[in-house]
Amino acid sequence: MCGIVGYIGKREAYPILIKGLKRLEYRGYDSAGVAMINGQNALNVYKAKGKVSNLEEYCSDKDISGTIGIAHTRWATHGEPSSVNAHPHYSESKNLAIIHNGIIENYADLKRKLMEKGVKFRSDTDTEVLVQFVEYVQVKKNLDLLTAVQLVLHEVIGAYAIAILDKNQPDTIIAARKQSPLVVGIGEDEFFIGSDASPIIEYTDQVVYLEDGNIAVIKRGEELKVVNIYNIELSPEVKTVDINLGQIEKGGYPHFMLKEIFEQPECLTNCMRGRINIEATHVTLSAVIDYKEQLLRAKRIIIVACGTSWHAGLIGKQMIENLCRIPVEVEYASEFRYRNPVVNKDDVVIAISQSGETADTLAAVELAKRHGAFIYGICNAIGSSIPRATDTGSYIHVGPEIGVASTKAFTGQVTVLTMLALAMAQEMGTVSEEDYLHIVKELNEIPEKMKEVLKLNSRIADLSRMFTYARNFLYLGRGFSYPVALEGALKLKEISYIHAEGYPAAEMKHGPIALIDSDMPVVVIATHNAMYEKVLSNIQEIKARKGKVIALISKGDETIRKIADEVIELPDTLECLEPLIATIPLQMLAYHIAVCKGKNVDQPRNLAKSVTVE
Repeated sequence: MCGIVGYIGKREAYPILIKGLKRLEYRGYDSAGVAMINGQNALNVYKAKGKVSNLEEYCSDKDISGTIGIAHTRWATHGEPSSVNAHPHYSESKNLAIIHNGIIENYADLKRKLMEKGVKFRSDTDTEVLVQFVEYVQVKKNLDLLTAVQLVLHEVIGAYAIAILDKNQPDTIIAARKQSPLVVGIGEDEFFIGSDASPIIEYTDQVVYLEDGNIAVIKRGEELKVVNIYNIELSPEVKTVDINLGQIEKGGYPHFMLKEIFEQPECLTNCMRGRINIEATHVTLSAVIDYKEQLLRAKRIIIVACGTSWHAGLIGKQMIENLCRIPVEVEYASEFRYRNPVVNKDDVVIAISQSGETADTLAAVELAKRHGAFIYGICNAIGSSIPRATDTGSYIHVGPEIGVASTKAFTGQVTVLTMLALAMAQEMGTVSEEDYLHIVKELNEIPEKMKEVLKLNSRIADLSRMFTYARNFLYLGRGFSYPVALEGALKLKEISYIHAEGYPAAEMKHGPIALIDSDMPVVVIATHNAMYEKVLSNIQEIKARKGKVIALISKGDETIRKIADEVIELPDTLECLEPLIATIPLQMLAYHIAVCKGKNVDQPRNLAKSVTVE
């Protein structure tokens, strides 16, 4: 992994490929490369460690001509980040070049067999094994590229999205996918390839999302052909992408992350549009209407997710249990898929993933389906794998999220989980009409209250300068605020590289209190709620040990203001909706600390936006 771009048509490929790679930089990567076939049928591959700009510099005096090409940004899995391990990879003869997202699990066995037959390797990657294997089969059996690819994919175990060039077939790209996303854009006498639609939408809004097991045969001057590994021709569905170019550009902000933090009021309005009526008295989710029987008969709900989505799931658990009185378990998808979980036919499994391509979450969905559970997907990326694999679900409709550290997707996920809990609870009769109306009305007002919080940006930027020295942070919260503490700590870790932990405030005495001293900043979510007095006691315990307290408080709270080192005032809302308000200042705090430390906010080291490998 991480980013794939391809082009075939009448234009020069190189500028399109480079621009496409830059569109995919948000996914996180450590090296980049391009491969093009020029007018003399020479297959040129150029690669560089580091950013796409490094690749551009390297290519400045190279032959970059050609109207067909593929390009890649790599996030290292096998082999250290280097120009040698970067994609594209040549075959031994340099007749073929490949780019690949995913992991080939049996690459070591395949590599050993190929080496025994005399094949020599240049890199440490699993990807090179694929292209060497394709060439070996192609030459040995005297096959065309498509047939050789089909035979090889029969032997491959793992996940892949690949695109291959053959200089002896200079008008063809072969692309294939299994458990890793791949999109083909269809223009006028030209085709585009992308890991997602972002490098494509500038040129066409007509796309085909390849399904697992699909192989695209993309030939100049011909219609797109899609087959499977058995060479059975398929009928791909052409879809219209509803993304505009402005959504994936910074729009005057210094970073995508800050832009996306500020987009949250509008994003949540979009998320609720058509689901909460104009009077703010009713929530309607089509999935609950269409699959009411399956959802309401659930004896248990299991939420599977990873990272930020897992934190959203913890909030969803409390919402659903409080309103629907159904037991909810929240599982890391990466653990769920391997621990032989007990899943029954009357369980509902909710899979949450921003990208809709998270490998562990997708595998958890498949496992739950095999056990007969009903699957509900919550995703942002329309047409991605998880929405296609689930029985029903809801999109969060927050628009493309480019920053690797998730912000608006988190609040969108929490909003959808809240609406799901409300819609189910009303159908089940487990919530009073008064409470139902109160929550719906308050949820509808959250975007305006978010705007109030965003006005604190300059204040939080100033505050952040005081804490750039810190090597550790502790985040504390209780009830609905505990997952917010986890999410706040994760944001700080992701983009500033400061070690941070989130804890339930009451658990501080069971270990973390040993860490507290005058150098330990502690962020405490201490708004007026049912456990306010207990959190106040926790703050006093921290101050008694000379800890530095940054408290998120309700407007007008003078008690905590007097004892905390710094306070951030938040508008009042219902306790169950506080995560939507309280998470924003924590996003801004992490952002500004990272900026003060000179970190790459949008593309933090070692992280990828769409985690399509284990």
